[in-house]
Amino acid sequence: MKATQIDKKFDENKEEILDYFDTSKVRMVNKSINLNLPDWMITSLKKEAKSLDVNVETVIKLWIAEKLRNLNY
Repeated sequence: MKATQIDKKFDENKEEILDYFDTSKVRMVNKSINLNLPDWMITSLKKEAKSLDVNVETVIKLWIAEKLRNLNY
């Protein structure tokens, strides 16, 4: 199947397009870091996480991703 046909199926949301790909070897690479923060930052992060109904790690990831997208490297 041509890429244009897959694009059309995706755009029209008619069918699951992942069926056209071999995902058996796909893997997500995550690396971790340790981050020491002052108590006031942790308290603020917990409040924000609670208001968004997510965990603190998700808030940190979202904020870092937003900042990195705005850097335009």
